[in-house]
Amino acid sequence: MTIPSRRRFVRAAALGAGAVLSGHARHAVGAPTTITVASLLAADKAETRVWFHIRDEVETMLPGRFEFRIVPNAALGGEKEVAEGSRLGSIQASLGTMSALSTWVRDAQILDLPFLFRDREHVRRTLDGPLGTELRQAFLTQAFVVPAFINYGARHLLGKMAMTAPADVRGRRIRVIQSPLHVALWKAFGAHPTPIPITETYNALKTGVVDMMDLTWGAYAGFRLYEVVPWVTETGHIWACGALYWSASFWARLAPAERRVLTDASISGARQFDRMIVEDEARAREQAAAGGARVVAPIDRPAWVATARSVWAEAAPALGGMPRIEAIATAA
Repeated sequence: MTIPSRRRFVRAAALGAGAVLSGHARHAVGAPTTITVASLLAADKAETRVWFHIRDEVETMLPGRFEFRIVPNAALGGEKEVAEGSRLGSIQASLGTMSALSTWVRDAQILDLPFLFRDREHVRRTLDGPLGTELRQAFLTQAFVVPAFINYGARHLLGKMAMTAPADVRGRRIRVIQSPLHVALWKAFGAHPTPIPITETYNALKTGVVDMMDLTWGAYAGFRLYEVVPWVTETGHIWACGALYWSASFWARLAPAERRVLTDASISGARQFDRMIVEDEARAREQAAAGGARVVAPIDRPAWVATARSVWAEAAPALGGMPRIEAIATAA
């Protein structure tokens, strides 16, 4: 985020709060304010470690002002439960995929279009541009303050058998994110999509409720899914974008100086998260391989892309039209 856009964001996120008070001055009276942070994964995963990074940065700038209560392992619920908790004010901060958060901000679905992005840098440039600014404002209207976006990595196809060609997917039951776009994607391949929260996927795969799913390497290893779906087809069909967000009701109670510190720590944390995800992916591959995972490349990639991109036309009217989508896809 550039300095001018960051300043605009802080002003927009102020939500009409009153006079400026320094964080140190506020700490001088009363106990530290507790910040409850929800994470879906364990303490050693990037999804949780990023909050230790943010906590330490905030403590450096505002010593003793806040006490971070970081709750890992989805103990506070899945993505949508956590997001609702944030909107209600019982959870102050978390990370969320755009797939889940698009429940409230439909325009975020554009980031989930299959084969839209070429690589990580393409994703970052897009979110650092006008689209990122538009999405921050849209999230603010839905009670999410989003100082920064994150990248969980590419999603790949996971199954109980190798699925290298589009025809291998046809007729199979696939667990999908609770998102209309993801449902439409796998219907285009002739699969039978079933929305299931991520915390319930292991049992759903183990018991045969579904046969396959798609996920990033880090989450694949984090949830030990290689034990039930050992085949990974590296399609890289969707780059799993996400948001680092704060509860708007919590944010409104902060002094502007405190918001600036949390905003800067969040931006720093998001950059650190993206670096950690790359490192985690390498470790996840090793962990999954040791657990029996087998990796294959898709064959006839143009056929995968052609089928998946048929979803673009279906989604385009709700996402600003095909020219907008094509402009993102072809941006330098």
